[in-house]
Amino acid sequence: MTNPYSWLDKSLNTIHRANWYRSVKTIAQKPGAVVELLGKPVVNFASNDYLGLAGDQRLIEAAVAATKAHGTGSTGSRLLSGHRELHRDLELAIASLKQTEDALVFSSGYLANLGTVSALVGQRDLILGDLYNHSSLKKGAILSGATTIDYQHNDLADLRHKLENNRALYRRCLITTDSVFSMDGDLCPLPELIAIAEEFASMLLIDEAHATGVLGNTGAGCVEHFSCTGKELIQIGTLSKALGSLGGYVAGSATLIDFLRNRAASWIYTTALSPADTAAAIAAIEVIKQEPHLRKQLWHNINYLKQQLSDLELLPSESSILCINLDTPEAALNKAQQLIDAGIFAPAIRPPTVPTSRIRLSLMATHQRSHLDLLASLI
Repeated sequence: MTNPYSWLDKSLNTIHRANWYRSVKTIAQKPGAVVELLGKPVVNFASNDYLGLAGDQRLIEAAVAATKAHGTGSTGSRLLSGHRELHRDLELAIASLKQTEDALVFSSGYLANLGTVSALVGQRDLILGDLYNHSSLKKGAILSGATTIDYQHNDLADLRHKLENNRALYRRCLITTDSVFSMDGDLCPLPELIAIAEEFASMLLIDEAHATGVLGNTGAGCVEHFSCTGKELIQIGTLSKALGSLGGYVAGSATLIDFLRNRAASWIYTTALSPADTAAAIAAIEVIKQEPHLRKQLWHNINYLKQQLSDLELLPSESSILCINLDTPEAALNKAQQLIDAGIFAPAIRPPTVPTSRIRLSLMATHQRSHLDLLASLI
């Protein structure tokens, strides 16, 4: 009889031939602008730790104190044995930062999207999602059982056309989009999306994962950046990027949050966020509120590097993510290896994650001018 697992080797061979094969790269020390990779120091342009808080001593001390007080794990779901006062403190801190009525903390941003999308819509409903949405939004749409239609990336005319043709056929409609697109760096046209959602009686969900802590006058994200604070929409984000911890959140109306506590399966049936991660995220929000110079330094670095790379074909970006287009996966892999050999860690991103191969650069507030100059000279 045929071995039922034999197809795995064939599939891996196909992945290798396409230059799509992926493997982990071990970092050997605390997160930072310079890390140890493969036994040597490299300048880190691969991290989503935009404000450099993942290695901040204040977050570390908060996590240690919470572990000593509450243990290493939450021991159960929030509705059973897992809820701690720390969890509610974090939710109130997020709601304060986002200026929403309430918030709900999940164990990851991916789980926040899965649980929220699948709770809000079902088989009688419609989802219209940006073609470049994060995997978690796409998988949440599949899980929901709703009819799902992609609209072309940031194409408002295409979105409107598909709403005109389909909206009346369904009970509820949910429009989903990243606010900062994680593999490109551009922003969604949020004010226009809000207007279209209102016109077609649709809910609007935006994923603020790469905007929280980075965009807006206080670091509240794209909603604040576009002066849309107070508009009724569903904001999802992560605690694992600029906030330097782990977990995800949903922020919005008190009614929305109360509904998700009762219907979001990825919150109800998952062990609560650990005390250490929860306390670290609370500390990070306090740092973001008290130290706006970190965000200003990040944007100084972004603008400086853009100037240094102005002769290159960069994808349009209004965030801390800059991408350099390359023709093939092989070219991207070769360029990434050349950079590592020269002391720069900047990953190759290839299909099927993205439609075209590229080098993805993530800027941090803690990058020094010398780090940026080295990168520019090598690129």
